[in-house]
Amino acid sequence: MNPPCGRCNKAVYPTEKINCLDKFWHRSCFSCEVCKMALSMNNYKGFGKKPYCSMHYPKSSFTMVTDTPENLRLKQQTMLNSQALYKEDFERSRGRGFSVVTDTPEMQRVKKTQDLISNIKYHEEFEKSKVRSDAPPPENRQDCEQQQIFRPTSGPAAPVATVSSGGARRFQALYSYAPADADEVSLQVGDVILEPQSIDQGWMFGLNQRTGQRGMLPANYVKLI
Repeated sequence: MNPPCGRCNKAVYPTEKINCLDKFWHRSCFSCEVCKMALSMNNYKGFGKKPYCSMHYPKSSFTMVTDTPENLRLKQQTMLNSQALYKEDFERSRGRGFSVVTDTPEMQRVKKTQDLISNIKYHEEFEKSKVRSDAPPPENRQDCEQQQIFRPTSGPAAPVATVSSGGARRFQALYSYAPADADEVSLQVGDVILEPQSIDQGWMFGLNQRTGQRGMLPANYVKLI
């Protein structure tokens, strides 16, 4: 016995039968419920066991709920319950400490990358603020003053004890030096000292070519070039 068509309720023969939406249809009857456009198994959309085209397929819509006093009361009660559950869960989890993170290969890669970045930044900051800690301490100038050593000035030549002319000799700074007195010159690594004059007790007099300053400097901070 041939089943009836889902639209015209007439018998459907096997040569023209379409089995869809739990019903049997004639090919000519399988059309959109709204515009009657002929459909196939590739372009139909079912809703309520009825075929529709894409244009007239029923859309789901949300129902607006009015904020009645009862609904507002239920909303407030739900919020209070949520806060109570959150506080209860928080109190339970207090004192448990930190959660254990699985040491996966991805976590190991991220950790290694962060370590490399931190190491690079550390070395950059260290190079910027590095102060040569291997510089030897300068000789005590109080010994020179006790021996009545007169320091040269920028004016006429002052008498200096056991001073020997440097001629065309030049010295180069091995370490950085910050002057402790007004008549001393500052040094940076690589500075060239011109017109050197040796003084007892490890001090010398010279002209810093970079800054143009002339004054006293520790002799163990420079070398002959």
